[in-house]
Amino acid sequence: MTDTAEETPEESSQRSAAMLRYKRRRAAHRAAERVLSRTSALATIRERLAVLDAAGDVYDLDEPADMYGNGIVEVLEERTAALLGMEAAAFFPTGTMAQQVALRCWAARTGNPAVALHALSHPEVHERSAFSQVSGLRPVRLTSEQRPPTADEVLDFDEPFGTLMLELPLRDAGFVLPSWEELTEVTEAARARDAMVHFDGARLWESVTHFGRPVDEIAGLADSVYVSYYKSLGAYGGAALAGPRTLVDEAKAWRHRYGGQLFQQFPTALSALVGLERELPRLPQYVRHARVVAGALREGFAAAGLPWARIQPEEPHTNEFQVWLPYDVDVVAEAAVRQGEQTNTLLFARAWDRGGPGLALTEVEVRAAGLEWSAEDVRKAVADFVTLVEQVAGE
Repeated sequence: MTDTAEETPEESSQRSAAMLRYKRRRAAHRAAERVLSRTSALATIRERLAVLDAAGDVYDLDEPADMYGNGIVEVLEERTAALLGMEAAAFFPTGTMAQQVALRCWAARTGNPAVALHALSHPEVHERSAFSQVSGLRPVRLTSEQRPPTADEVLDFDEPFGTLMLELPLRDAGFVLPSWEELTEVTEAARARDAMVHFDGARLWESVTHFGRPVDEIAGLADSVYVSYYKSLGAYGGAALAGPRTLVDEAKAWRHRYGGQLFQQFPTALSALVGLERELPRLPQYVRHARVVAGALREGFAAAGLPWARIQPEEPHTNEFQVWLPYDVDVVAEAAVRQGEQTNTLLFARAWDRGGPGLALTEVEVRAAGLEWSAEDVRKAVADFVTLVEQVAGE
């Protein structure tokens, strides 16, 4: 999109329509009686503060507030390190900062600033070239296929790299994960090339069902791991970098240099502890039900007579997955909003993106609210949605 001052009338109209639909989608999500996930991004301040109603169950609220990372922040770091089976962990305000720090520390130790990763990895797609622009790292792309990198791609890559970064799951390919055997082979391939292994585990917590392994065994394949507290656990924000104590100590020094040594973070730390206590144990249930929802979506689209529809992956690896449909983005986006407005059921709550000529894709997340949906509920919602798609397409 060009700057507003340079927009054509058509571009200005499209931008205004997109903004209006965004506001309608937010309103429809808040008003809907049935959704698959109640995202914290759309909650009110009062609703978000309610997260701390259980804070007294996870931490002594009569203890002094933290100051520059002590107190409750240290408790959260120790709890996270124990869960991941690592020696130590450091709290960071963002995952972007945590991973830059981890990878620049490994680069200094290996003497090689090249980071091998997937072309769809979060730093490549969503972080405005932060690795190269801020941290002096050099991303090198192993593959751009809609799947995780393979051991052969790691072994046969045509230049040296100091660290292999694996995003688990790979969000932009559909929240996909390798098999346990494939993950083991990939990490072994990296070590055969004398490279360190770092996991971008923003959603690692919900990967245990697919792998059939506890999270500490998964993390144990890597030299360092980043995890998010808000993507899966519903915290206000924050992330952790876990690994050897020497790495974490060095990372804390760089955290200070990067501006991540905040004065007080007890609200975020408290919300993260609540998430670890309340939400973490429920994630396997969300993953299992996401598979029910995905199967019912596929059946519903087939029954509605759509010429083509795709669930990516066919059986979700986590509680999130993609839906691809053969329609213009504006058509399905409008139909999704209308369904929420007219039926109080919002099947597709996230934005739709262009997946190619005549293709639209969106992400589906299943959380506590989605557990109330039966497969038949999903199929009926699909039928209603497709009817609205046909109406919008015919206007």
